[in-house]
Parts: sequence; C-alpha cells; structure tokens
Amino acid sequence: MKADFSKSFYVVWKNIARVVLWPMVRTKYTNKKNIPTDGRFIFAPNHISGMDPILVAIGQKRPIRFMAKAELFKSPVLNWFFRKLGAFPVERGKGDWDSINNAKAMIDNGEAIGIFIEGTRSKTGELQRPRSGAVMIAHQMNCSIVPVSVTYRSKKKHAFSRIYITYGEPVTTEELGIINGAPREYREASRLLMEKIKVMWEKDKYGN
Repeated sequence: MKADFSKSFYVVWKNIARVVLWPMVRTKYTNKKNIPTDGRFIFAPNHISGMDPILVAIGQKRPIRFMAKAELFKSPVLNWFFRKLGAFPVERGKGDWDSINNAKAMIDNGEAIGIFIEGTRSKTGELQRPRSGAVMIAHQMNCSIVPVSVTYRSKKKHAFSRIYITYGEPVTTEELGIINGAPREYREASRLLMEKIKVMWEKDKYGN
C-alpha cells in the first residue's frame, strides 16, 4: 500500500489523540510562543516515550513530520498509517542518506520536521548523548532548530504521569557554532543544543 502525507488525515488523528489522551495524560505545555508560525524549521526533542511525537504535535498547530525508526514501518498497515501522518523511516545506527534526503526535501518544501536528538528512547528518562543528524540537516538546509524538552515528573512512566513539554527559542546553526560543516562542529553543536534542552528539562523535572 502506498500512502502520501495528508494534512487532513493528520489533523483528524491529532484531534482524536487529544480527546483520547486528555482524561489520563496530564500534560503541561510551556513557551508555545517560541514556535514559529511559518517557515522551515526542525523540532528537536529528547525522547522518553512512544507518546512523545503525539504530545509534541498536540502542543502546536503546524503538522510535524517525524523521523521514526524503520522497524515501525515493517507492517503494511502501519507503514500506510504512519506515512499518511507524515512520518518517514530511518535506519538507525548507520548513515541513512535516503531518510536524510527525504528530510531535506520536506524542509525545502516549507514543512516542519521532527528529529529526536538522542536518536532513540531513554529507558531511564534521563537525557542521553545527542546525535548530530538534526544539526547537520539544519546547517545544510539553512533552517532553524526548536529545542524541545519532554519531561516526566514521576520516576516511572505510567498512565497518569505528569508530563511537561517545553519549547525553547529557535536557534540557528550559526548560533550553535557551525561554520564549515565539519564533523567536529556538528558534534559540538549537538552538545550545545542538548544543553539548551537540559536547562528546560531540569527546570521541569525539579521545579515547583
């Protein structure tokens, strides 16, 4: 089955998710004013739960096309469903240039994409080492990045966990120190981006 991204399909399912999750997921959104209303940009959240793409998307109006692990697309039905929602697969652990080129094409088309900066979910809920994919694509496509903090207040994830989603101010790759696009610059930029997420994460995790 072939499926192309459908904004109407995305909006319908986002609203369904909002209604279904509302009674049992206590989510607080902060700094939604930082989200650009138009233009090309990348959302870069940390990753804790399979619900993260849904929760980050519910918090703002524009569709986000998330890069997701290729394993989720193995089933023909799920492949159709996720692609209809705008998600696209990436083979983790290696340079998946098809996925990178897909992301670039979407950005070039004026769309917003989502790339989890750690590359995989954190089993402990703590922040992990960042990967360079998001900053590399942002630099090559000359677009800004919105750091996003996803925080669970409880030590263990459960249905009624208190969840904080905080959007940071958009940052350019120049502000992250990328000039020539060298691998060292990408690594350092990813670390700086994660530091911005960490500040928000710690405030939400341990604040009042």
